[in-house]
Amino acid sequence: MQTILGANGQIAIELAKELKKKYTSNIRLVSRNPKKVNDTDKLFSANLLDKQKTEEAVKGSEIAYLTVGLPMNTKMWVDQFPTMMRNVIDACKKHHTKLVFFDNTYMYAQNETPLTEESEFAPVGQKGKVRAEITIMLLDEMAANNLEAVICRAPEFYGPGKTQSITNAIIFDNIKQGKKLKVFISDATLRTLIWTPDASKAMALIGNSADTYNQTWHLPCDDSRLTYKQFIALTSEVYGKSFRYSVVPKIAFIIGGVFKTQMKELQELLPRYKSDNIFVSTKFKNRFPDFAVTTYQEGIEQIKNEG
Repeated sequence: MQTILGANGQIAIELAKELKKKYTSNIRLVSRNPKKVNDTDKLFSANLLDKQKTEEAVKGSEIAYLTVGLPMNTKMWVDQFPTMMRNVIDACKKHHTKLVFFDNTYMYAQNETPLTEESEFAPVGQKGKVRAEITIMLLDEMAANNLEAVICRAPEFYGPGKTQSITNAIIFDNIKQGKKLKVFISDATLRTLIWTPDASKAMALIGNSADTYNQTWHLPCDDSRLTYKQFIALTSEVYGKSFRYSVVPKIAFIIGGVFKTQMKELQELLPRYKSDNIFVSTKFKNRFPDFAVTTYQEGIEQIKNEG
């Protein structure tokens, strides 16, 4: 059995599809209110903050994928992520289950230095610090050979369906709502974005490959990195209409943060929009040369076609 912990987000949905398609029909989906993705999925309701429930959710699993996401809320991240990670690690150790952890880049320095699997952690703000904390927690267990685990790290998403990301929110959601597009801080810095189905497919491939464990892997992205100016120009080309956008300056977040919690929560991420974001996934591409990475044009066309 392969189990997805935190099974309601877009990454988990695409992961369940890929596991069913290529690896197994014996899939357990775990969340507080899990919903079937495939007709053969088994549902298990659990709160990963509950140690006993987490152990029950993992029991009988060959591989567990930790894909849980939390709202952009610093207090919730600090209060909940370390407990969830500890409970999942302990459950996997108890049941001799392999762990595949879907990670983000918040713990990295937010500057123009290219990011590889060997990049040092230099988190900015509390959300970055807690992401570093839980990743180090897992790395320490891996180093001590306490469990078989692998870290799959992804930069910012864009994608279809229920994909929740800044790029989807400020570009594609605004297109759907007929609103003016927005860009944070600068439209002239290079972005590395990952197509959510690619992230899930790559994670399934890594999880089901014997030689990938006890390592960190950057998940595959289109290396023809674009600025937001170029990305919106390509989007305009695909949609066949010219989209206007405005650049939201840092001062707007500072002022807005006084009144809006969401604006305040975004402030620690702003340095990544000031500098080029170069996320390197060469290691994965060398190991899996036949993996077809979705191009930005292909991704934008899919979003357009789903309406």
